[in-house]
Amino acid sequence: MFELLKAGGILMVPIVACSVLALAIILERFWTLRPSRIAPEQTINELWLWIKKKELNGRKLKILQGSSPLGRILAGGLMNAKHGREIMKESIEHEASQVIHELERFLNPLGTVATITPLLGLLGTVIGMIKVFAEIQLAGVGDAGNLAGGISEALITTAAGLSVAIPALICHRYFIRRVDELVVNMEQEAIKLVEVVHGDREIDVEGA
Repeated sequence: MFELLKAGGILMVPIVACSVLALAIILERFWTLRPSRIAPEQTINELWLWIKKKELNGRKLKILQGSSPLGRILAGGLMNAKHGREIMKESIEHEASQVIHELERFLNPLGTVATITPLLGLLGTVIGMIKVFAEIQLAGVGDAGNLAGGISEALITTAAGLSVAIPALICHRYFIRRVDELVVNMEQEAIKLVEVVHGDREIDVEGA
């Protein structure tokens, strides 16, 4: 592997660095963006039960707030529910904007890696071909070994850049889709909460 990286030339260094960064982001986002962590059903069921039994108080609001990102959004709305529907909605939107920002963390760098690594590979290709033509100009086409070295460098960097960019792009789009789904689910729960608190919706024993 080291010999392969060495054969690819100096541009293999940023490509390898991009691959390490992309892998770290992908693993972190897979762990962080789990639905069971962002919007656990247990949190929702407990909240509806507290509201139905009229057991919701300051202590339980703090528990809700620290339980999950969804709990933080709902708690933000409940803390301002007494000020009316519009203020409650604004509080929910304020908390939701911060939560969404956290859900999208590191996705821009991952997208950047997916964009620049093919360009780095292309740059390696250009440099490799420049070396090939320079060798031809100096020594003609008789030294096949030197010519093959330049071509090999070009091909290795191109393959390495694409090998990093393709999975990074796939994961970037997957995480964006997952964030969108999580946001939609949290928005639905927030709408239910506003309707329940202001008497527009009833709660059954199993939930809203």
